Amino acid sequence: MSEQSILYALEAGVATITLNRPDRLNSFNPEMHLALREALARAAKEARAVLLTGAGRGFCAGQDLSDRSVAADEAPPDIGASIDLYYKPLILQIKRLPMPVVCAVNGVAAGAGVSVALACDMVFAAKSASFIQAFSKIGLIPDSGGTWFPPRLIGDARAMALALTGDKLPAETAAEWGLIWKCVADEELIAQAGAVAKQFAVGPTRAYARIKESVQAASTNTLEAQLDVERDFMAELGRSKDYREGVAAFMAKRAPNFTG
Repeated sequence: MSEQSILYALEAGVATITLNRPDRLNSFNPEMHLALREALARAAKEARAVLLTGAGRGFCAGQDLSDRSVAADEAPPDIGASIDLYYKPLILQIKRLPMPVVCAVNGVAAGAGVSVALACDMVFAAKSASFIQAFSKIGLIPDSGGTWFPPRLIGDARAMALALTGDKLPAETAAEWGLIWKCVADEELIAQAGAVAKQFAVGPTRAYARIKESVQAASTNTLEAQLDVERDFMAELGRSKDYREGVAAFMAKRAPNFTG
């Protein structure tokens, strides 16, 4: 893994992954794409929760437009190929991780950086942070789930306006609208997001994985199909050690010791 573009640390079951190109506002180039996917794959094997954040004054400015693969000053680039090769696999990898992924947006999230944040399960943002889908300003459309996540979180009207105008959405408004989980003071961002990640790391990991799967399935399922999903997962989880431990701890009025 490249320590230049991605930092990785594992502590108390939490894998903290930091986008680390602060001089470029943590914008993506091929090296950082591959390093991030490697870090996520490592976390899937050895962590119980993930905390994703950015180094410096920004979370992620999306695609690095100085990257030659998307440069507009030569022959027309095949941006669709870049999405297939890098962004689509990254977004799906985040969504499919079998543990909670907490995102701490420490500054601007722009372009695909918005989608990377929204692909996570819980998003905290510093009060000074903002979200910008600036694609229309360079003649493109939101990608990497940029037309999928916002309509489902804040509705078509707001999502459409943000995509068409490319206007900046302050973190406080993003929280009020339901685009993210919570807006916190800048100095409290990592502490609060990290505390939640640590809480997840000692929780019932199999239940968290099934919660993620069932909530994601609900967006395309009928009610009847979703009731079947819930039934099947409840049947599975009801036979788990964590369920027995959870009930025993509840009855004994003590903290549970989930093993996952």
